[in-house]
Parts: sequence; structure tokens; C-alpha cells
Amino acid sequence: MQSSNHRLRDMEQHHPLLSAGADVETGTGNRTLWFIQDSCGMVCAGMTWFLVLYAEFVVNFVMLLPSKSFWYSLLNGATFNSLAVLALASHLRTMLTDPGAVPKGNATKEYMESLQLKPGEVIYKCPKCCSIKPERAHHCSICKRCIRKMDHHCPWVNNCVGEKNQRFFVLFTMYIALISAHALGLSGMHFFTCIKVQWNECSDFSPGVSVLLLIFLCLEAILFLTFTAVMFGTQIHSICNDETEIERLKNEKPTWERRMRWDGMKTVFGGPPSLLWCNPFTGLRLRRLLLLTHGRRGGSEFSV
Repeated sequence: MQSSNHRLRDMEQHHPLLSAGADVETGTGNRTLWFIQDSCGMVCAGMTWFLVLYAEFVVNFVMLLPSKSFWYSLLNGATFNSLAVLALASHLRTMLTDPGAVPKGNATKEYMESLQLKPGEVIYKCPKCCSIKPERAHHCSICKRCIRKMDHHCPWVNNCVGEKNQRFFVLFTMYIALISAHALGLSGMHFFTCIKVQWNECSDFSPGVSVLLLIFLCLEAILFLTFTAVMFGTQIHSICNDETEIERLKNEKPTWERRMRWDGMKTVFGGPPSLLWCNPFTGLRLRRLLLLTHGRRGGSEFSV
């Protein structure tokens, strides 16, 4: 933790430091399976999955399977379903990845002494989670933690977007935008085809049901495409300028060395440009994930 001056500063005078015997979460030892127990976030995350699966149902069973063209159904089905799997995988990685939480309650007297601070050295303590606050960290009232490079808290992924999961959030917005655009294109082709022939011949559902399902899918796709495309562009702009949304809204002057454009992209996505940037499964260890599912609950997130 670096700053121009160095001494301990309480952000709020009424909140004392934790005592030496207090329970301290160091963030080492036991690994955690991150999951925020927020009712609004869990509902929004569930709605996200429902809407994606609804789109899968309409695309596969209303448009593609009844099609008389085998290759049209095969190619579009493989493309749409692959993108949908990548979108849902990115959503899970965003939701279940620690966004960069600062260890809770580490501002103890012993820990402060172990830092061996020099005279005049400044560090900051968050009075809400009683942790030493690194540069560019902000406290999230929903996660109840300070998050490194916190961009914002997104209820649709039931998590903060921060230093460690921003990559997966960018992939989530990109894949949702792609399947939304694909669904709109398929819906347009389906309407055009069914207008030229009898509706009963281009769908296994009745004309009324098919039209209602397609209209709802188009509305969903337009809404999702608009939202995720804008969010994707905003995230790429933030990464290339090395500035989080909170820092931009607060108009904070950078006190850190900025990683601009490709340097910022390499930092977030890891390594030089490659197809691995688009892979939400990169770094996923299934054996560790299965072990973490046997953990216990703790605070606002499941922990192991």
C-alpha cells in the first residue's frame, strides 16, 4: 500500500480498530467459494438464466427444428447454442469469482505493527468492514466488503465487478449481445419465411402461439442487445483508460500509473491477445470447484 504520506487514518472517528483478540479474516489458508446472499441479486441472476433458456427454447423448438433445411438448422443451432453456453458460463464465472475483496477485519493492532510503517506513512481503514483499504478499493454495501478496483455492483450477476472478475463480466456482456443479435436475425428470417407459406408448415406450434413467442423473444433480444452492447463498450473504454466507473463518476484524479489501451487489456484478460481471451473456462479447476461446494456459510458469501 503506497501513498504520499504514511500514518494511520480512520475514515470515521467513531469506529475503533478491532482489538487484538477479535476474529480476523486473513484471506489465506481456507479458500472461498464466493457467492453473495442478496435476495434481489439472486432473483435478477435467476431471471437472467430464465431469459437465456427461454431464448434457447424459442430458437431451437420454434424456429430451427421445424425448418426443412438441415444445414440451416445445424449451423445456426450449433452457433446459437455454443454462444449461449459461453454466455451462461461467463455469467457463472462472474457471479462465483471473488471480485477482489479485501480481507475483512485485518486492521488489528498486531497487523498494523507487522507492517513496520515508517514515520509519516498513510494507510486507510474502512470503518464498515474494518479492513485496511488499498488504493482504488471501494466499499460495497451489498457485498459488505471493500473491493479492489471496484467498477460497480451488478444485480444481474449478483456480484461486484472488480479486479478479479471484470474479464468474465466483459465476456458475459459480449456473448449476450451476440446471441441477442443472432436471435433477432433468426426471428426476422422466420417471419419472412412463414409469411410466404402457411404458418402451420413452418412451426410445430399454432400460429398464435408462435407469433407470441417470437414477439416476446424479439422484445427480449432488443432490450438485451441494447443494454449489453452499451455495457460492453463502457467496460472496454474503462479498461483501455484504466479507470473504473466509480472513479469516473467521482472524477477522481489518478494517483496510480495508468495502463493504457493494450496494456490495460492485457492486465485484465491476462497475457497477449489470443483466443483464450474469449474463453470463460480459462483457469477453471473443476476438482477444486467440487471441493469448494462442501464448504460452510459465512457472512454475506459462502466460504470454505
